[in-house]
Amino acid sequence: MADRMKLIAMVFLVAILLPFAGCNESNTDVKLKPPQQSGEIKRIENERQKAKLLRKIDSKFENPEAHYELARLYQADALWAKAEYHYNNTLSFEPSHKDAQAGMIKVLLSLGDTSRAEILADIYANQTGNSAADSLLLALAYQQQYLDEHALAMYNQALRLAPNSAKINRQIGYYYKSKGDNVQARNYLTRSYQLDPIQPEVAGELGRMGVVVRIPRKSSKGTKKLDKIVTESDRRLTQ
Repeated sequence: MADRMKLIAMVFLVAILLPFAGCNESNTDVKLKPPQQSGEIKRIENERQKAKLLRKIDSKFENPEAHYELARLYQADALWAKAEYHYNNTLSFEPSHKDAQAGMIKVLLSLGDTSRAEILADIYANQTGNSAADSLLLALAYQQQYLDEHALAMYNQALRLAPNSAKINRQIGYYYKSKGDNVQARNYLTRSYQLDPIQPEVAGELGRMGVVVRIPRKSSKGTKKLDKIVTESDRRLTQ
């Protein structure tokens, strides 16, 4: 009789716990379902953006910014011909659009059209040859496109036009640092700090390089416009 009662109690206990075990298994199954792939989400969002920009262009074809944004999306998808077409339209309506200029060079190089890319790069360099600010903007645009050789050429052009700009010296210093050339990086960052000692990030970088920083003379005048350009562009370069 006692054995029978024990058996009944065990069956009763199993009957109570079994639904909970099923629930736990079900919850585990739900948790293990793979989430939607981020790449697919991005693709859908890109297509939505393309459709929106195409509607803007249909409404007003002479919209340089819409053409530019559409060119960027096509470039990201490696649709070089479409990207080139919309970069061309951007520059037709806004010839001095630095980001479109850099994008055009990137697309032409991706297409293997190096001769045309070199010709246009020379034209863009000549167009900015009398302006440190424009040279700097083009350098930043090239850097965002990972066109390092062109970016450095424009940085050097900007520096020739405004040798006392702390921000240009700083940008060149960070460029060399990203390339592993700590000697050149130290030289330009030191010069930047001498021109403007109110740069804690530069002071910290120099400290990590073993440079003893001292309070130099005040920052040179006449570089505020250049400093503003770089300050506003720092966010783009880290994206």
